[in-house]
Formats: sequence, structure tokens, C-alpha cells
Amino acid sequence: MLIQEKVQQAAAAMESLGIDCWITFVRETALNGDPILDYIVGTDLTWHSALIVSGTGQTCAIVGKYDQKTVKDTGAYDRVESYVEGIKQPLLDYLKELNPQQIAVNYSEGSEICDGITHGMYLVLQAYLAEIGLDQRLMSAEKIVSAVRQCKSETEIRYMQKAIEHTEAIFAKVAQWIQPGQTEIEIAEFMHQERKKLGLASAWEEDVCPSVFTGPDTAGAHYKPSERKVERGHILNMDFGVRYEGYCSDLQRTFYVLQENETSPPAAVQRGFDTVVGSIEAARQLMKPGIQGIEIDKAARDHVTGQGYEEFPHAVGHQVGRFAHDGTALLGPAWEKYAHKPFEKLEQGMVFTIEPRLTVPEHGIATIEDMVVVTAQGAENLSTPQEELILIN
Repeated sequence: MLIQEKVQQAAAAMESLGIDCWITFVRETALNGDPILDYIVGTDLTWHSALIVSGTGQTCAIVGKYDQKTVKDTGAYDRVESYVEGIKQPLLDYLKELNPQQIAVNYSEGSEICDGITHGMYLVLQAYLAEIGLDQRLMSAEKIVSAVRQCKSETEIRYMQKAIEHTEAIFAKVAQWIQPGQTEIEIAEFMHQERKKLGLASAWEEDVCPSVFTGPDTAGAHYKPSERKVERGHILNMDFGVRYEGYCSDLQRTFYVLQENETSPPAAVQRGFDTVVGSIEAARQLMKPGIQGIEIDKAARDHVTGQGYEEFPHAVGHQVGRFAHDGTALLGPAWEKYAHKPFEKLEQGMVFTIEPRLTVPEHGIATIEDMVVVTAQGAENLSTPQEELILIN
């Protein structure tokens, strides 16, 4: 059902873009998989295969003999043709029948999710098309692939909500379990065990999911838990997510470990945390279809620097889907590494994290990562926003 939804979504995107043919051309995908395959076929393909969608909604798959039944079972393709000796002739016969004015294929200079065709397969396709005079009609399928991956269907949103619910439940359990003296590794192992009880996979590499950072002078992000111990007066933050039916959550939560004589956090810790909360809300309030990601990032970044903190060294938010980092549009600044992603406009159905951070000297990193979905009216929370520090006695 999900594959049918996404193939139909691709056809609708193509019609609006004025593109009349999209080919995903692959082989031996267990070795050289295209990032879009989970959305449009949901299985590995062995021999040369072409998954074709037209702007009118017509769909055709040309695959090896032994993949034909599996592709038919998706219900997403009007025609599923098979071959034994080679794909060239059935592919060219179909394209001559279709006679497309543009042939979009999965390459992109700026977006990794849209750059699935290998150079070799591109050359093969180009050579095939030259035989029937269509080789000059090739173009990037970036806008189609982005639309399919970025704008979530109701089914995808439902899966992500379940992943978020499980993640929040594990955060709630670990909050009751943490004590001073425990190591980052011990905390991570507790969370792994809770995840495994639910039969869920981690949203990204298990050795850094969760990432756990306690106190000042830590790696800060994207680093595995260490033997460093939780101490009183530390800010403790965690980055964690799970995968449900192939879809991810990606949340961060911030804790404060009270000193023996404290009943509330120090003013500096509370101020840092409140600044992060305000930054997230400044970003969320500005989000709506048609606005560029760079504008959202600026609102969040200006809120942090306006309170006297250094700006955070990353985009304020990224998309989430089948991967924790997914989609082309980004809530980020105009930095070289982000290419054109911050200038892409938000669309209804996109799911983003919002995750500013700042340093509270002598205590650690204050950061929150929540997830929102872009709606016709603005942005709605998918996760339960963290609005208060989680206190550890």
C-alpha cells in the first residue's frame, strides 16, 4: 500500500513539474542500491531493471525474469515486463512508444538522496537512448525524488508517530533510572535493552544511538558513549531514536543532575535551557509551506545569539524519514557544505527536527531536538516538546 502511495505521489509531482518520464535504472541493488528503491519497489533487484513513471500516471517496470512476480505484487505498476537476455530492447521499445520529451534519472550534484544512479549505469542508459535519438533528453530527477521522499503520506506520518512514542517512553524510563556515578556507557546500555524489549532497531548506528554526553568538555555530538561518569552539577544530554516499520524518530533531551543542596537548577543552566526552548519555538512559528529553510534557521540562530551565546555550528533542523537525516530541503544557513539545500522551500508533509544547542560553561551542553510536520497552516509538533529540564536527584 505504501509503495502504491509513493508511486502515485511521484506521478502527481511530475505532472506539476511538467516532466513526462522518470526512470530509476539499477542493477544488483543489494550492492548498489538506489536510495529511492524502498519507496517505489521495496525489494532488491538483480539484473538491469528500469522502473518508469510517466507524468500522466502510467507506470511500467522492466525487470529480470525472476523479479517479475515480486514487482507485480507491489500493485504499483500497470505493466511489469520481464526479460532473459538483456533489458535494452524491451526498454527502448517502451520508450519509443512513450516518446518522452524529458527523461529524468536519479542523479544530483547537491542532494545525496537523489544521486542513486551509478556513473556506469548512467553511461549504459545514455548509450541505449542514443540508439533511438533520446540521449539528449536526460535530466536530473532531483525534484521528483525529493518530492517522493520529503512529503510524507498519512501512512508514513503514522509510522513516525509510533517511532516517536516509543522513543519518548524510553526517555521517560531512563530519566527514572539515572543516578550520579553511572557512566555514559551504562546509560546507553539501559536504553538499548529497553529498545530491544520492544523489538525495534535503532534509528542510526547502534554504537552512537543513543549518544550520551555528561558535563562540560565533551565531544558534543556524533560520538559514542564513554566511561565518563555522571556527576552532580552536570548537564546531561542524549540523542536517540528508533525505527518503526522502516521510519525513524530522532530526538534529543536535556537533563540536569542536582547538587546535594539544590532543589532547582542554577540560574545559568536554566537560562541556557530556556534559550534553547525559545529558539525552537521561534523556528516553529515561522515554518509554513513556501518559506525557505534559511529563514527558519536564521530565526532560531538569532534567538540564541541575541541572548549572548555563540551560534551553533550546524543547521537548526533536518528532515527525517526512512533515515534520521533525510530529504533535500534543510533548515540551515548558507554554508558551502549545505549547497542549495537551505534555499529549498518547505512543503506540506515535510517532517523536520528543530535542534539548536548552546554551551553553559562548567555544566555542559543544553540542547533539545523535537520533530514537527509542515501543514497547510504552519508546523505541528509530532513529538511532545521538552519545555522543562528533566531533573535528576
